[in-house]
Amino acid sequence: MGQWLERNIIEPGKLPLLLALAAFVLTFVITRIITRLIRAGKGPFGNVTAGSVHIHHVVPGVILTVVGGFGAVASGGRGFGAYFSAVLFGVGAGLVLDEFALILHLDDVYWSEAGRKSVEMVVLTAALVGLLLAGFAPFGVNDLSRQELQNRAGALTGVAVNFAFALIALSKGKVRLAVFGVIVPVVALVGSLRLARPGSPWARRFYRHRHRARAKALLRAYRHDRRWSRPARAIQDWLGGKPDRP
Repeated sequence: MGQWLERNIIEPGKLPLLLALAAFVLTFVITRIITRLIRAGKGPFGNVTAGSVHIHHVVPGVILTVVGGFGAVASGGRGFGAYFSAVLFGVGAGLVLDEFALILHLDDVYWSEAGRKSVEMVVLTAALVGLLLAGFAPFGVNDLSRQELQNRAGALTGVAVNFAFALIALSKGKVRLAVFGVIVPVVALVGSLRLARPGSPWARRFYRHRHRARAKALLRAYRHDRRWSRPARAIQDWLGGKPDRP
């Protein structure tokens, strides 16, 4: 374990990223435990207020993210300062993304159906950072040969092609495939080749007069959502708690 950590994390300079990821995940878990206890009326915890104003934990999250980010830049990525800044950044990012839905809707939707977006964003962020730790580089640059990397035109072409696949997948309503495709190019390629989801910009533009393609896209989206929506909701409820009934 020590040799693996030295070879794959410390030597490549990925220790701050690992510390940030660990702090990010741990902060999210602890925050959700505390908010669940507050919701159930158990334990010594309670909402933080200043007069009649409820101070959401996104506020200290933003402060910690700013301090940690600037600290990491000032430290040059090495030494205790970089490690401490990475932890601060991870804690701040965990607090901010735990209330991502609040920022998105500009409303306190933490325990509503819309609040599930926060859990999705946290899981997505943790997965992407994990891929970066595993050695994947954005836009598939890690898949290029040494000669292609030395050839600036070849590298730029590879980045542009992978980015184009990700944009096509995004326009087809495949948001998760598009985001992961930025890190793993083959994922963006799959998303760009599959049928677009109904209501996506691609479907509205290209399926308008193609009735068979539109019907096939509707059927595939229905089957996909029917198969995966219930397990996804169960995982989200386990991670973030069940939302309030409307």
